[in-house]
Amino acid sequence: MKRLLVATTVLTLLAAPISAFAQPGRHDDHRPGIGAAMRGPGPSHNWRKGGRIGRDDWNRGARVSDYGRYHLSRPPRGYEWRRVDNNYVLAAVAGGLIASVIMANQ
Repeated sequence: MKRLLVATTVLTLLAAPISAFAQPGRHDDHRPGIGAAMRGPGPSHNWRKGGRIGRDDWNRGARVSDYGRYHLSRPPRGYEWRRVDNNYVLAAVAGGLIASVIMANQ
């Protein structure tokens, strides 16, 4: 009986973190008082070297193939310049790892 109680307790403690990830989460932007109205106008990008560009931003952005026209360096193999909201982001095609960001003056 003691073994059964210990085994049940251990399994419950191990399963608790897993079940927390299985539940749909709420994001801060869905709570009252948090969101676009609090951030101000325009999109809020937290792009920086070493960060990642999200798939939504990647797909929304246009590929810059004539990078010389915009005074951008040639991208290394596996990277692309993307123009998103008049900002230029050099990121890896495979995972979105950001190598460089040139933000627009707005």
